[in-house]
Amino acid sequence: MELSNLNIEKYLKQNGIKPSYQRIKIFEYLVKHRNHPTVDIIYQELVKNIPTLSKTTVYNTLKLFLEKRIIQLIVIEENETRYDADITTHAHFKCEKCGRVYDIRVDLTEMKIEGLKTFQVKENHIYFKGICEKCLKENK
Repeated sequence: MELSNLNIEKYLKQNGIKPSYQRIKIFEYLVKHRNHPTVDIIYQELVKNIPTLSKTTVYNTLKLFLEKRIIQLIVIEENETRYDADITTHAHFKCEKCGRVYDIRVDLTEMKIEGLKTFQVKENHIYFKGICEKCLKENK
């Protein structure tokens, strides 16, 4: 699914979600910015244009989106929960210097994974940490 050309209202309806103004704007933020935001980031950005928005609404909307599996939860650090509208299989890289989270494309068919033949896998998460290319260039 190409997120950039997505009709958000229609997509929410197709996934059993009533497309309220706040829900549309929260999902739109996730699709447009692709910055793997926290609840606080989403709230701080959207409250500028939606003064009646509450942080509780953001939490509840993200919880609903997770239940309907139209976003995924990213927990690279134990104390930091982020959200991603790209639900395709991919990895994430978090820069330890600037804190930015990058999408990393992976081909799981090329990975040798042993010991899961007798398990039913419902989710997979691959995370990398280090220093991003931008921060490495700034240090030189």
